Amino acid sequence: MRRPDQQTTTRPTTDPAPGTGTGADATADTAPGKCEEQDHHPAGDLTTEAVLAPYLRGQAADFLRSLRLHHEHSAPADAGGHDAAAATRALRRAARRISGSLHTFRAALDPHWADQLRAELAWLSGVLAREHAYANRLTRLVEALHQLSGPALPAARGARAAGESAASDAQGRAALGVGAARAGALLERRLTLARTRSHSAALQALGSSRFHAVADAVALLASDVPLAPGTTGRTAEALLEPAERAEQRLLAAVAALPPADSEPYNEAQDAAWHQARLLLRLHRYAHEVVLGAAAPALSSCGHALDLHRDAVEAAAAAAAAARTPRIAPATAYALGVLHADQRHEVEAARAVFRETWPYATALTAP
Repeated sequence: MRRPDQQTTTRPTTDPAPGTGTGADATADTAPGKCEEQDHHPAGDLTTEAVLAPYLRGQAADFLRSLRLHHEHSAPADAGGHDAAAATRALRRAARRISGSLHTFRAALDPHWADQLRAELAWLSGVLAREHAYANRLTRLVEALHQLSGPALPAARGARAAGESAASDAQGRAALGVGAARAGALLERRLTLARTRSHSAALQALGSSRFHAVADAVALLASDVPLAPGTTGRTAEALLEPAERAEQRLLAAVAALPPADSEPYNEAQDAAWHQARLLLRLHRYAHEVVLGAAAPALSSCGHALDLHRDAVEAAAAAAAAARTPRIAPATAYALGVLHADQRHEVEAARAVFRETWPYATALTAP
């Protein structure tokens, strides 16, 4: 597996994109897992028995530990719910790492078992992520509305041009301020309702027989990893080749991203960036498995893609709210300005990704 600081001189070949199960959640995946504290694995030890199985057992143990903490902190006595939220994030983090590893290293595992567990973990991660996503989206949009409609004006008022600019800005902010409060209230009603429904769905899921079956499967994984026949020997290819394919898929997806001078409000381009985010996540997890540690050089660009996803979804929420029947023109105007602001944030996140992408030739100027 290539290190991010090495030069890339050939264009990567394109493999079929993986399923989106590992990306069903809607939260950032920046918190480090315990695997990041491990030592790098010697090449001779890159076997499923010596590397992949312990990694999966460790993530399964983290999953079960987080589940226990979630049960402990979900009691009514935990009024703030902060510990329960932290436990939920840790639960989803472990679920994503297990699911991503089952996808990348499927050939080294029992394929039927891997596919079934991966699908169930993707379902669980998606259900648990929605409440957190709606809460973050509401906070993001309300804060953006406040900044857009705030009292800030140009400081230089002595010159006539500056005065005209200040007057124009004041008129624009006044027009925006008329609808901003109502737009914020509308967004709060819509997203709070969605969050409440997601919370109920998560509670229902955690009490379902389907979830208990997933928890039982992960509990078994913590002690026994079903490996494919013939993969228990000292064959590094069983791990290196799948990890290389994950890396090549990522490089191909990044190389195919729209250039920097493309149309800024083209929502049709969002899907390609979302796919790059999912493939980056799979590559990061494969890096953790094979090298025994995270890839620090990928942290900043991964965070940029998380912010990109957040801005895209926030812009979509503003646009959906603007389509509410019979809203006042001032409210619709404020939501339109908010949508434009979030699309600017989309472009800003793309620029940060291009600046922080560590591979030498994956992104070139058009």
